[in-house]
This record gives sequence, structure tokens and C-alpha cells, in this order.
Amino acid sequence: MLKIGITGGMGVGKTIVTHMFAVLGVPVYDADSRAKWVMHHHEALRQELLHAFGPETFSEQGELNRTYLAGVVFNNPQRLAQLNSLVHPHVRDDFEVWVASHADKPYVLKEAALMYESEAWKQMDEVIAVYAPMEVRLKRLAHRDAHRTEAEIKAIIAKQLSEEEKMRRAQHVLCNDDRQLVIPQVLALHKSFSSRGA
Repeated sequence: MLKIGITGGMGVGKTIVTHMFAVLGVPVYDADSRAKWVMHHHEALRQELLHAFGPETFSEQGELNRTYLAGVVFNNPQRLAQLNSLVHPHVRDDFEVWVASHADKPYVLKEAALMYESEAWKQMDEVIAVYAPMEVRLKRLAHRDAHRTEAEIKAIIAKQLSEEEKMRRAQHVLCNDDRQLVIPQVLALHKSFSSRGA
């Protein structure tokens, strides 16, 4: 079985691309949603987070206080690195358990915005970088994240690994620029991965 990573910055459309693979019957692991699940349900991690970030990390009902946590780490690289060092090892373990449950498939996908930053790429056989030019991304994000200003969106993007670096590191680049057809690109990759992972 091949383990294929899929990544890309905000607004490139990696979720839509990932849905296309899912429609083709490919199991997809969403690292962001699984990280939230693990932070809620892994008791040892919950205790580590409480110790590192204080009682405000969880509400009285036991829900993760994402707004508080985001505020603590957004402009503090040291605190962000601390958070990632706690969460990412548990997500890697969770992914390996999930992979084992899909051992009958030729390949699986792991969608992760922080594929390289979290070093999740080391678990992958290959990585797809989804690409869209900045003007297209900003247009999409202005529609999707209407509660954010363009300056806020650009600030978030600026903290992510550059698209150029992601494309340089990835084995495959899928262009989602609203000009090239995406489905044929997905089908070509699916055919290749299916034949090699079978």
C-alpha cells in the first residue's frame, strides 16, 4: 500500500481535490480534523496541553478552547512549536492505526496543511502539492472566510511554508487555478497510484 500525502496552503482547493479522490473510493485521513479529535479524546495529551497552556485550554464542559489556543500560539513561534511537539506525535500514531485498518487498499491519502512543517511527509511514500496562484486563492478566501479581512488572510498565509517550497519538495503538483481541468489530473494520479500500490 502506498501512503500519499496531499498538501497546499489556504485557498488552493486541496479539500475539493481530496473529495475527488474520496469519490473514487480512496480512504482519506484528514489530519486537521483528526488532530482536533485526538486533542479532545486522548487523555494523556489533554493533560499535557493543560500543563503547558493552562486551564483555559479546555472549557468547563471539557471542550477544546480553540480560540484561546490560537490566540496563544499565533504570534509566538516558541509556543506554536511547543503545541506542535505535543500534538503531532499523537496524530502520527493515530494515522498509523488508521492505515492498518485500510490494508486492503492500493493506496491511502493523508490531507495535511502542515505536511512539511509537522514532518508528516516522512510517513508518506509521495506527496501531492495542490497549487493555485495567490490572486485566485485570495478571491476564494474572501468568499469562504468573509469574517476575515484580506490583511488577516495574508498574515495567516505568510506564516505557512511558501507554495514554491511545497512544490519543490512534492513529487506531484496538481494545478487548481480555475483554468486547467482538475478531474483529469486527479484521474491520472489515481491510475498511477492504484497500479503501483496494488
